[in-house]
Amino acid sequence: MSRRALRRLRGEQRGQEPLGPGALQFGFRDDDDAEEEGPKPGPGGPRPRSPGKEGVRVNNRFELINIEDLEEGPVVNGEKSDGLRTEAVVSGSKRKSQSGSAEPRKDGEVDDRTGPLEQSNVSGKLRKKKKKQKNKKSSAGETSENGLEDIDRILERIEDSSGSLHPSPPLLSSRKHVLYVEHRHLNPDTELKRYFGARAVLGEQRPRQRQRVYPKCTWLTTPKNTWPRYAKPGLSMRLLESKKGLSFFAFEHSEEYQQTQHKFLAAVESMEPNNIVVLLQTSPYHVDSLLQLSDACRFQDDQEMARDLVERALYSMECAFHPLFSLTSGTCRLDYRRPENRSFYLALYKQMSFLEKRGCPRTALEYCKLILSLEPDEDPLCMLLLVDHLALRARNYEYLIHLFQEWEAHRNLSQLPNFAFSVPLAYFLLSQQADLPEEELSSAREKASLLVRQALIMFPGVLMPLLECCSVRPDAAVACHPFFGPSSEISQPPALSQLVSLYLGRSHFLWKEPSIMSWLEENVREVLQAVDAGDPAVAECESRRKVLYQRAPRNIHRHVVLSEIKEAVAALPPEVTTQSVMGFDPLPPSDTIYSYTRPERLSPVSHGNTIALFFRSLLPSYSMEGERQEDGGAEGLDHNQGLNRLMLAVRDMMATFHFHDPEAPHEDHAEGDGEWD
Repeated sequence: MSRRALRRLRGEQRGQEPLGPGALQFGFRDDDDAEEEGPKPGPGGPRPRSPGKEGVRVNNRFELINIEDLEEGPVVNGEKSDGLRTEAVVSGSKRKSQSGSAEPRKDGEVDDRTGPLEQSNVSGKLRKKKKKQKNKKSSAGETSENGLEDIDRILERIEDSSGSLHPSPPLLSSRKHVLYVEHRHLNPDTELKRYFGARAVLGEQRPRQRQRVYPKCTWLTTPKNTWPRYAKPGLSMRLLESKKGLSFFAFEHSEEYQQTQHKFLAAVESMEPNNIVVLLQTSPYHVDSLLQLSDACRFQDDQEMARDLVERALYSMECAFHPLFSLTSGTCRLDYRRPENRSFYLALYKQMSFLEKRGCPRTALEYCKLILSLEPDEDPLCMLLLVDHLALRARNYEYLIHLFQEWEAHRNLSQLPNFAFSVPLAYFLLSQQADLPEEELSSAREKASLLVRQALIMFPGVLMPLLECCSVRPDAAVACHPFFGPSSEISQPPALSQLVSLYLGRSHFLWKEPSIMSWLEENVREVLQAVDAGDPAVAECESRRKVLYQRAPRNIHRHVVLSEIKEAVAALPPEVTTQSVMGFDPLPPSDTIYSYTRPERLSPVSHGNTIALFFRSLLPSYSMEGERQEDGGAEGLDHNQGLNRLMLAVRDMMATFHFHDPEAPHEDHAEGDGEWD
């Protein structure tokens, strides 16, 4: 046979000859396999095999797969006998130690294969060492037939040994599971890929991620190439204490970060966003500056830049996490009374709002759970007023129902109008799903009707505004009834009116479906029948409303300010609307825990000359040299620059003055005086 035909049989091509005498020469089959199977007839008749079998010359890597290796020893019930395997390994190792050199070749064999024989023996030793390791692993219970066994057999074996392949996680049954956060749901791309596909979402992002220069992998945000290079801004986190299975953490500011914080507060007092931009040029990862500038961009309808600044703030804070701080466990706490921790709360809330507007309610729900898990008892941002809305939008009805069942006993969630109406709506929407058994569907429908009737009796002032928001004209019997009439809205306390306005302004569109409206109409008629029959629950709920909703706590007011819902903001009490509300720290708690204090700044009235104070009162943009240096706005202003500013202020003031000469004739008004007669 010609060399060309041999190359074709071997899968070789011209120019693919081995680099050296021992290149790519492997002893593929083991001697123990040869003993078990016996000699195999070759194409030219039976070919004897020697103990020191030479390697097979391979130029194509796929020729390593030999059909002979698939034919192993005896198999019992789909598994190989451990005794035979161990005996084969021992005999093979003994034979390998005894065979020191290759036997002389017989006539008809090519002489140039004598050199690669030594490399073949070395590769055979390495192969048998690997086989020993595989046999050790198989003796521990994970048997496999040289990695080529059928996958179905492996799955069946694992199921037999462990009972089930992947046992499904148990139903959420404890409080910590209610606050459990999943990492994959913190990424909005996960939700967007479910809607539009991975190619549409990650098509432009894949080449960028290869050249990323950011050292740390984060869960909350993905760093962008357009951001400034990250350098530690002086923000860190420390563990305060651990007790009762909970870990309490707190962010800390270094001295350099404290100086930057003082400059930021001075920039906020100047009411000039450009001062914050100048500060970010020197400290690009100062969290409060990023959040405050994000609000300014959002007010100017630059939503993309506002979201980018919030993501950068989250990245800065996540890089400062303590190694033991976990986002998902639900057992890590951050005290909102510490000003250093509030920035993290606000950054998460703003990111959650952007995600909801972006059309990612499932991701926004995960952020809401994360904020709630940081301090669930106090709930400083009152996320319980929002979690039901996000759960309904994300169609995660089971989570909302489970949260209500777990926390109703100790948190009285049914006393909040949003939970009182959202939970029965979740039950009703759950009963509309066709993939559930008929018994569960009927049970969910009955539970939904019972809960919505209780909600209508407890909060009768919700029905008419809800129908008005949904553009539904109520029945005359309902509109004229005193229980649901205008008196029900007027008689409810102001704190309750604020909660109702917040819920309707946020979730009224969830009730617009015709099937939901017909279900609500049925239950409204049953409630009217109960009221006309003199049900004692009606009077009991009326007395409870007068006692429970006398005054709203501060965290509800803080939530209303952050929500920016017009109907709820208009219902805020005067003591909240009359005080200044800062975007970086809205309505701080009265029992704030300060770790450091801002140095006292001298009031402009207490120092400075009279002329400077006079021009400051006339021109708010004018600032004295001493204040400039103290604020850190333009350090190093000399005396001449201060005088130049003063002269410019004088010129501006004199240009606006107009002197009136009383002796001048009034010719211009001669004709106009007669018109007023």
